[in-house]
This record gives sequence, C-alpha cells and structure tokens, in this order.
Amino acid sequence: MRTILITGPGGSGRTTVAAATALRAAGNGTRTLVLSADRTDTLGAVLGAATGPAPVTVAPNLTAWRPDAAAGFRDDLSAFQERAANVLDLLGASRLDAEEVTPLPGAEELNLLRALRDAALAEAHDLLVVDLPPTPQALALLALPEELRRYLRRLLPPERQAARALRPVLGRLAGVPMPSEWLYETAARWDTELGAVEAVLADPNTVVRLVAEPGPAGADAVHSAGLALALRGLRTDVLVANRVLPEANGWLAGLVAQQRKVLEEWQEPYDVRTVAHLGRDPRGTDDLAALAVPGTLDVNGTTSTVEWPVADRLADDGVLVWHLPLPGAIRDDLDLIRRGDELVVAAGQFRRIVPLPSVLRRCTVDGAALREGELRIRFVPDPDLWPDRP
Repeated sequence: MRTILITGPGGSGRTTVAAATALRAAGNGTRTLVLSADRTDTLGAVLGAATGPAPVTVAPNLTAWRPDAAAGFRDDLSAFQERAANVLDLLGASRLDAEEVTPLPGAEELNLLRALRDAALAEAHDLLVVDLPPTPQALALLALPEELRRYLRRLLPPERQAARALRPVLGRLAGVPMPSEWLYETAARWDTELGAVEAVLADPNTVVRLVAEPGPAGADAVHSAGLALALRGLRTDVLVANRVLPEANGWLAGLVAQQRKVLEEWQEPYDVRTVAHLGRDPRGTDDLAALAVPGTLDVNGTTSTVEWPVADRLADDGVLVWHLPLPGAIRDDLDLIRRGDELVVAAGQFRRIVPLPSVLRRCTVDGAALREGELRIRFVPDPDLWPDRP
C-alpha cells in the first residue's frame, strides 16, 4: 500500500489538498482511505460528508476515517487499570470510570499513529492519504515513535527481561520491589506497536508532501519544515503551492508578484506543483475535483527516507566521515554532543538523538563541517578499540 503524509502550516489548506488528493486517486480506480485526526470534522466539511470513528464511504473507491481519540484513550486507560490493579489497590488509588475520562494532550497524535498502523496492516486499500496536523505538531508526531521506543529501552531495557526468574530474588536482596511481569510485557507490546509505525514511516512507498501558500509566512514555514524533516531523515516528494492567484492588475498585482517570487525560490530545492485559487473555499467533491492536485502517478518513485552514509577515508586521511544532509541548516545554529553510542544533533529549534553506526562507535569525534547543505562529521579510530591499526 502507498501512503502519502500531507502537512503544512496552519491555514495552508492542507486538509483540502489531502481530500482532493484522495478523491483524485479514487476517481482513477484506486481504493483509497483518507485519514484525519482533527477533533472537529474539518475533513468532513471539505468532503461534504460527515466523518467519524467508523470509516464512511464518501465516493466510489474513497473511504474517510476520523478515529475517536477519546474512545481510544478510555480503552487504553481501562486496560492499564486492569493490568495495574494490584499496584493501585496497594496504593489505595481510586479507579477512574470511563465516563469521567477525557483525552490528555497528545492523545490525538497517538491515536492517529495507531490508526496509521492499523490501516497499513489491514491492506484493505491501495492508497492511504493522511491529513497530518499543522507542521510543528506533525513533526513532533513523526518523531514520536522513535523517541518513545528510545525512552522505553532506556527505562526497561529488553535484555533485562531475560532475568525474569531472578527478579523475586533480586527484589529480596535489594529490599525494593522489582518491576512486575506485566510491566515488561506492556513495554514489549508498546515497542512492537511503535516499531510497526516506524516501519510504515520508513517504507519506500511512504512519502511526505508539504502544502503551503506562497508568501513570506509560507516560505518561512517551508524552510523550517524542510530542515526538521531532513533531521528526521525524511524529505518531501512534492511541495504543493496552494491558492496560487492568476495574473491580475490593480491591488492584487502586488500579491501576485509576491507569490511569483516565492515560487521561483521554491523551484530549485523542491518539486513544486501549483494549485490555483478557486476564488472561494472548496466544499464538496465538485470543488475538490476542480483542484489540480498532484496524484500518486506524479511522484518520481524515490523513497522519502534519506540515507546518512559513512565514507571510509581511513586509507587517505585516517578518518571516517558521516554525511548528514541538512538543507537549509545554518552553521551557527548547529550543535553536536556525543553521548556514549549516540549523537545528539541540534539544528536551530530542532533536535534528534540518533544511534551511531556500529563502525563509528569505536571512534572519537574529530570535528565537523557544514558544506553545501550537508553536515560532515569526522571520526578517528580509538586506538584502544582498534588494536589492529598502527
């Protein structure tokens, strides 16, 4: 199944573009599911058909689904209370009833990731179009599976689960209660579920598509989003320039000129596809069909994931060089911190902790340079860990 993840700055029309993209694919005979996480039914308003917790058919070959974050959160909390019943009783905690539970911040994001995984595993559709939240929230959502898996492995390392039979003994020796079996089982289940989401995001058939209105605010948002996606090892397949105005005179001429200037700036780093302004807010399938959005056949077929290769220059320069493509990065805004077998990479307001490739774990950092939108980090072998080197 192919997956198109669509995001953009707030107010850019990303939901409209997502709905139009799904409708176009469905019209070409592709079994398509469009997925949204908005609490309000913005997707339904654009499609002209209400969407909700149950998938609904809105056109031939087109299904829309807006999972209920509140219901998912209640189910998760109920399951947790059942599994932790002994601990809660020991603490004298009062159980929460389902009707008094409201979703916490972040519940929509977790629910959307789960729905994304379920839709991919179900294989009931040929194309999944995901209306992601506005870009800042979307970037945090795309980072969530990797970050949560890292936290789980630090707090409950999988290798410690091998000592299950020893935990009661260790508990008596240490004088403190050891983690219960259910805690490890829950951590393992979460790790598996998050791993499935990561697999969908890293799949060659998954692409990230940006939507922005050409203008100063849109240009700033695209620059920021491009850098953040690069830091996550992702790149966009298409940049949809939305609500592009036709040539005009009078007071609109300045706005048109402003859009043309931004479009020219976007042409070099992105594959830009323009969508004309309809002169009104699109509503219903007729309006969506009038939008010339790029379809799946317009994609160049390359994966959205970006390789971070390690170049072996030991013979010539005595170093290994790790290449990290970071287009749009500014030298003064970059920061690197080595933490054991991990590297903390910060680019402006964005930050990512990545595991070092195995060959670099036996090396020390020798320096770094930013050249032509690529961060190149030099590593030299640690003589204590490379005994065969002179």
